[in-house]
Amino acid sequence: MDWGLLWSILVCTDPYWFVLVQMNLERVSNEEKLELCRKYYLGGFLLLPFLWLVNVLWFSREAFLAPPFGEQPRIKHYVVRSAVGAALWGLGLGVWVGLFQTRRNQWGALGDALSFTQPMGEP
Repeated sequence: MDWGLLWSILVCTDPYWFVLVQMNLERVSNEEKLELCRKYYLGGFLLLPFLWLVNVLWFSREAFLAPPFGEQPRIKHYVVRSAVGAALWGLGLGVWVGLFQTRRNQWGALGDALSFTQPMGEP
C-alpha cells in the first residue's frame, strides 16, 4: 500500500486529490467505459447516491478532459446527470439533518423514536 498516497488523500495536501482517487481507465475499451458509467448511473436510482458520486469522480476526466471519442457524449451525459443527482441527494440530506437537529425536541415521541440514542429530558 502506498502510504504517501493515502496520507495525501486523508490530509488533502494535494490540491488535485480527486485525481488521485480515480480508477485507472486506460486499459478499458471505450465501450466498456460507457457501459460501466451507465451501470453506476442507473445504480444511483436504487437509493445508492454514492454511486453517482463515484461515477462523477471516475469518469469526469473521460467526459471532459480526454480527446474526443465516439462514446464521450453519452459518458458526459451520464456524468452530468450523476453530478446533479448526487448534489440533490446531498442537499436533501443536509436539509433533513438540519431540520432534525434543530427541531427534534418539538416532534416529541416521534423525534425520540427517530433518534439513534434516546435523549433524557429536554436541553
